[in-house]
Amino acid sequence: MGKISPVSSKYIVHTQIQVEGVVDRPDVIGAVFGQTEGLLGSELELRELQRSGRIGRIEVKLESKAGKSDGSIIIPSSLDKAETVIIAAALETIQRIGPCNAKVKIEKIEDIRISKRNFVIERAKELLKQLTDDVLPDSQEITDEVASSVRMMEITEYGKDRLPSGPNIDETEEVILVEGRADVLNLLKHGIKNVVGMNGTDIPQSIIELSNKKIITLFVDGDRGGDLIIKAVSEIAEIDYVIKAPDGKEVEEISKKEIHKALRSKVAIEQIKMDISKVTDSLRKPMIRQQYSRDSSYNNRENRDQQQYTPREQYKPRENQQYTPREQYKEPYKPVQAKSTMPKEGLKKMLDDLIGTRGAYILDNNSNILGKVPTSELTTTIKDLNNGNIYAIVFDGSITKEIVTIAEKSNVKVLVAMDSRIKSSETPIDIITSTDLQPAVAQA
Repeated sequence: MGKISPVSSKYIVHTQIQVEGVVDRPDVIGAVFGQTEGLLGSELELRELQRSGRIGRIEVKLESKAGKSDGSIIIPSSLDKAETVIIAAALETIQRIGPCNAKVKIEKIEDIRISKRNFVIERAKELLKQLTDDVLPDSQEITDEVASSVRMMEITEYGKDRLPSGPNIDETEEVILVEGRADVLNLLKHGIKNVVGMNGTDIPQSIIELSNKKIITLFVDGDRGGDLIIKAVSEIAEIDYVIKAPDGKEVEEISKKEIHKALRSKVAIEQIKMDISKVTDSLRKPMIRQQYSRDSSYNNRENRDQQQYTPREQYKPRENQQYTPREQYKEPYKPVQAKSTMPKEGLKKMLDDLIGTRGAYILDNNSNILGKVPTSELTTTIKDLNNGNIYAIVFDGSITKEIVTIAEKSNVKVLVAMDSRIKSSETPIDIITSTDLQPAVAQA
């Protein structure tokens, strides 16, 4: 009996069978050929169609369980669409397989060409993705690669210290001074070519000589390290202007828009020095320790050793003195709170100015600002200024037990913050929050 090549098949007929009894595969094949014989005429006779190769090998799968058999019949066909569905419909006329009643139902007729077409589409997608990812680079990648290579070609070395720099150092009157090579590359990437790097925090001799000939603009990171570089470089080299990157960002990572915005907001070095000196003086002045005079005999070790002390035996207790047992003092200690005499409108304005800055104002008893520090350094600053000159502290944050404890030791009278985790009755310090300041402003 001939077989049809799977390549030449156009359709596959999927059929389900249910048999009320146990049968074998030859029983099913016999029923298919026997009960359809002569049903459709000589041109659609299954045996003749199989001999000519227009119907392929009939496959039968059976499974017997609990005295019944279930399975499927698969028939490949190279006939046209109409002839194939006629053959499929003829299979449903089978009512018995072997000695048992049976039910045959066509599940589906599969078009092999559609399956192949779907396979072609999915495979083409995979090949296109592979071609795009591995073979053809994106146009933006090409542009970035070319631009990067150009920037690497543009970076040069300046002076005997061989500092990384742009190609236009000698041609321009103004030069931008940055910290390192990565900063130079980022500025070159965005078209700024009059830039030179220091290669660290040490000031090379080439930079000192360059600052005497050019207008130098120092471009530093937006953190505390940038402030230290400003101070160090301005003391050695002739710096004209200062630029800072946005808060918390480094020069090597900021975008083109941020670079140009920073360049437009450069500040003269004189103004920077003035601001630094004001903050330094205001913080240093209260830190001068008061010198307390003591008796010279006490300060002199020899005199202190020779000092005469009265023996304890000479102190006799007073007769008939009545003592009150400690247990009678049942009333708990209530700290006396210091009431702030500062105008609440002024405190409200200071607190509003600090919102979002994470900073703190240190005030004297006349509401004068002695200095401004970050809240992260507030406790350290209070300890350093432990001389009684701090009257009030206004800061953007929450009043905690740690801050209150340090403030009490430093004789601080008023704490003003956004909120407080400490109740007013737990400390003699006058605690004021933003909620306490709202009524005063509303009334004003």
